Order: sequence, then C-alpha cells, then structure tokens
Amino acid sequence: MKHLAVFLIKIYRMLISPLFPPSCRFHPTCSEYSIEALNKFGFFAGGWLSVKRIVKCNPFHEGGYDPVPDSLLKEKNG
Repeated sequence: MKHLAVFLIKIYRMLISPLFPPSCRFHPTCSEYSIEALNKFGFFAGGWLSVKRIVKCNPFHEGGYDPVPDSLLKEKNG
C-alpha cells in the first residue's frame, strides 16, 4: 500500500500539480513530506502524518520549515 501511495503522489506531482501555481506554505512541500513520511513510517503512520500536514497547509497557518519527525514518539521535557 505504501508503494501505491507514493506512486500516486508522484503521478499527482507530474500531471496535476503543474496545472496550478505553487501554493504550498511549507518546506519541504506537502508532496515531498508525504513521500518521506510514507517511506519512513509506512502507509498508516506516514499517511496520518501526511493528512495532518495537508490540513495545516492553508492561509491561516504561517507555514515554514516543517520536516518529517525523526520518531513518532514525542519526547517529554523534565
């Protein structure tokens, strides 16, 4: 499933994305982020990270540098 999702994202990047002006507010772009998250964490966890990222990509979020996390576990301070 992971490979199918990555393939579909690459098809989107080749065929659909060029039809619209660049609008991603983040670096790496949402499609780059999704491919990296899927490759790093698999279909379900990587897919969930991708959905969360795409939902944030809107005019109400400032965007900026937002890399794929190194781990799915959040570190607690203290």
